[in-house]
This record gives sequence, structure tokens and C-alpha cells, in this order.
Amino acid sequence: MSTMKTSDHPDHGSGFAPVDHRTAVAAETARFVAAVKDADLATAVPGCPDWTLADLVKHTGSVQRWFSVLLRARIQEPPRKREVDLRLPDEESGYADWLAESATVAAEAFAATDPNLPMWAWGVDQHARFWARRMLFETLLHRADAELALGLRPTIDRPLAVDGIDEFLVNLPFAAFFAPKVANLRGPDRTIRFRATDGDDDWLVRLRPDGFGLDTAHPTTDTAAATVRGTAADLLLLAYGRLPYDAEVLAHEGDEGLLAHWFANSAF
Repeated sequence: MSTMKTSDHPDHGSGFAPVDHRTAVAAETARFVAAVKDADLATAVPGCPDWTLADLVKHTGSVQRWFSVLLRARIQEPPRKREVDLRLPDEESGYADWLAESATVAAEAFAATDPNLPMWAWGVDQHARFWARRMLFETLLHRADAELALGLRPTIDRPLAVDGIDEFLVNLPFAAFFAPKVANLRGPDRTIRFRATDGDDDWLVRLRPDGFGLDTAHPTTDTAAATVRGTAADLLLLAYGRLPYDAEVLAHEGDEGLLAHWFANSAF
């Protein structure tokens, strides 16, 4: 498995440039705002069925503001309530500026919180940095959703894509409480490999009778039951269900039933 070295995360030994999740949230939000600034917010979003661009903007800004509340509270246990003053404008014409302001709210929370501070988190990393990393990929993914809805081909910086695949696969085993189908991801010692074609990044997921997880103990030369290859950016979109595994930009081989089972139950 390949992991990224990030400034908000312990050193994993990757040869790639560090990713500063907190700075990247601001940059990705700016790209999101630029995409929707003059767009029709009633436009449907294929990546989020039944949502419009207005829904997508509201969701992303709300997540940023909610996570900022958690960071400022330095929560040590799961929150019992989800009350946050969204300050959402009455008119959708103000949504783009509101989303930009949400990133400012997040930046202020980041500045006030040591990323290495121990905190409750629903995933693996029980530190404040978990929330900055999670916020980044919520923002990046929905920026891509907005661009796809507008007929644009999203560009995802490769270091972010690699880190995003890592973040998704590391935390997915813990997501069943809000993505219940994840509990179906088990099997009799079957493996799926995700291999980047624009670098040497490689992730091996092992399905066991009692669950699944990333397998870091086996060399990349081991044969997997199924393999999907693509650029890191396309693998990230694949992981989140924005591309099918049989898309033209991807290549797959091996147990197609295993791949179908994985992708039917892994999205969140």
C-alpha cells in the first residue's frame, strides 16, 4: 500500500510532496466557488442523485461549518447533537459567496486547533487532523461533482488523489454506521488491488469472513483476485462511485463478480 506524507498527518514515508490538508481545503473551495459562481444552481448533479447544485453547495458549506464546530469544541466523544448556525443566505444567488465564507470559518478553526491534538473521530486517526483531511475530500469530491454536472472534466492534483484514495480505504471499515452496506464487504480471503498507472502507488484490500481492510503485509507483486488500474485521479473518482470500474479510462481484470460486489457496497 502507498500512503502520503502530509503536514497534518504523521510521516508515512512517501516520496511525494507533502499535502497540507488545511491549505488544500481553501484551494479546493475556491475552485468549487469558481465553478458555480455564474452557474444555474437548479442544475442536476449526476454524482448525487436528486440533488441540484444548490443542494451540493449547501451540503459542502454545512460540512465545513459543522466540522469547524467540532474542532473548536475539541470533542472527545461522539457529538450528541448537530446544531450549527449555518448563516445560509435567503437567496441562492448568495450561495457561492457563502461557500467561500465557509472555507474562511474552517481556516479560523484550523488556526485555533493544533492538528496533533487528540480528538474523537469516527475513523482511524483520533486527532484533530482527521477532520481537516476529511473536510478536504468532502470538498474536493463535491467540487468534482459540480464540474461534472456542468459538463466539465474535473482536474484533481495527483498528490491529493493519492492521499484521497488512502483516506477513503483506511476509513471505510469504520463507515458502516452511516453507510450500512459497508457491512456486506466480507469474503473468504479475497483481494482487490487498486493500482495507479501514473505512479507506483498500489493498494491491496483484503476481504475476510469478519470484514475487510487494507493489507500492507504483501508485496505489490502478489496476484489479486481482481485488479483495477487507472490514474490516481480516476481511481479516486472510482472509489467514490463517480466512475464505474468498466469506464474507458480504467482497466480491470480478474473476478468481475468480486468487483461488482465491492462497488455495490463501498460508496458513501
